[in-house]
Amino acid sequence: MDLNSLKRNDLIKELENSGIKDKNVLKAIANVRREEFVLTEFRRLAYDNTSLPISSNQTISQPYTVAFMTELLEIKPGEKILEIGTGSGYQSAVLRELGAEVYSVERIFDLYRSASDKLSKLGYTVHLKNDDGTKGWKEFAPFDKIIVTAGSPKIPKQLLEQLAVNGLMIIPVGDENSQDLYLIRKTYEETQNENPEDSLLSETAGDDADNRKVKYMMKRYKNFKFVPLIGEEAWTINN
Repeated sequence: MDLNSLKRNDLIKELENSGIKDKNVLKAIANVRREEFVLTEFRRLAYDNTSLPISSNQTISQPYTVAFMTELLEIKPGEKILEIGTGSGYQSAVLRELGAEVYSVERIFDLYRSASDKLSKLGYTVHLKNDDGTKGWKEFAPFDKIIVTAGSPKIPKQLLEQLAVNGLMIIPVGDENSQDLYLIRKTYEETQNENPEDSLLSETAGDDADNRKVKYMMKRYKNFKFVPLIGEEAWTINN
């Protein structure tokens, strides 16, 4: 067993000790070679449980954060997943290891191109698009799950519209220095939110394509920090 494999095993134990319970998520992370998604100068740190800089002033998320968000989404093989913020491509690879069909949108062209090359080289088939992620990917909607990997001041309406009924979305929402993760379920049911006082959507409802009323249930997980989500329904370049 090489050094990276040993470090990867140590990381999986650390994630388990931190409360990650889904064996499929742990196996997926164990199968992805994170060193392939970080800058050369940080390869020695690839299996430290920390975020790391990548190009274009962006980061690859902390492994715990990747595991936590992925576990909350309850990914099943064959599900259609929309990822907003491809970044290094690491999260896309984890989703593919879980058997999901992944559609990923990246605003920064250099990251889009680099992630495309890396994922292809490593044998991961991911549908990639260079565009404003807050607009989603309407042509392939609805999506069973949506994962947003950058912090937004609000929840983009277009992403909610592209989420399938009974689907889940996870998104960091807050200011540019700190965000809370919101796990959102879109439903037809008249079910009350578990924590309505925390909800950004406690009064939100809308109509689907069949003019049936949809509502959103939400759960909040506090104190995370992501790079800003830039787009027409999030932060602007000048923020």
